[in-house]
Amino acid sequence: MGKAALFLLAFTAYAQAPTSQRVATMSQLMIDIIYPTSDAIFYIEREPPKTDVDWERVRQNALTVAESANLLMMPGRARDNDKWMADAKLLLDAGASAYTAAIAKDLNAMVALNQQLYEACVTCHMDYRPNYGRRPTGAGQKKQ
Repeated sequence: MGKAALFLLAFTAYAQAPTSQRVATMSQLMIDIIYPTSDAIFYIEREPPKTDVDWERVRQNALTVAESANLLMMPGRARDNDKWMADAKLLLDAGASAYTAAIAKDLNAMVALNQQLYEACVTCHMDYRPNYGRRPTGAGQKKQ
């Protein structure tokens, strides 16, 4: 097979590849997927998993956190190719570590991951959410 035929074959395969499609907004991803699954990790000590079914739920939440980072890095959703991708990678790493700990049913490792997950979330929010962590001023404050 010649180079031209090989190129044409590769191009045809690429052209037929399915494309991704964004369905949710960034806010919907955060509220409906990332917040609840990350909260399950953040607050794991409130109701520690006791049964295999409980651990399965923890594993599913950790996997969802990790994979949600990939959703954040999708073309058309990523805000830039530098800081955004680095921030999303922090979430991916924390989620992947939580997934590994959940498979091992290692509660201590899950608890130890809280700081890593917290830093992933806060880093991105500080970079991309205007006024994150700042108290409102002006009309919204009570006068004393």
